[in-house]
Amino acid sequence: MQAVTNDRLTLFAEMESKYERNDTEYFVSLLEHPDYVVRTRATCILVDFGGEDKIPHIAKVLKNDENELVRHEAAFSLGQMSFSSVIPPLTDATLNDPSMFVRHEAAIALGVVGSKEAKDTLEQALNDSEKPVVESAVVALSNIHFMEKLSKNKRFAKLTGG
Repeated sequence: MQAVTNDRLTLFAEMESKYERNDTEYFVSLLEHPDYVVRTRATCILVDFGGEDKIPHIAKVLKNDENELVRHEAAFSLGQMSFSSVIPPLTDATLNDPSMFVRHEAAIALGVVGSKEAKDTLEQALNDSEKPVVESAVVALSNIHFMEKLSKNKRFAKLTGG
């Protein structure tokens, strides 16, 4: 375990240097790294770089990563990006991911995005077999309703979404 931790720390130092140079390609390549901790961090960094061009990479992680924690982080990250183009991958994850943990986060992320386009998906999620997914769909639908009817401050509304 100590060797893995030391290897990770060495890689994190390299990642910090690449981060300071906004080296998108480097972080995209890390999405395939064998260490789930590295993949999780690379996902977050790509979101921090911003730009809709990062969405296909993060959506691929959400769809295909073997680790549910990494997929969960991808769902959260897509929600934070708030582009309408994140709705299809979040919809798929909300309805189809094998992990309740990921379905819950994808539903919350749809609420953070706050688009009417997500309502049908979230209404379907109200029938999920897992209570945390159902509760997440309720939170997300409540936030979308709030954003449609009352919100004057989009930033505040996104904070109430989960």
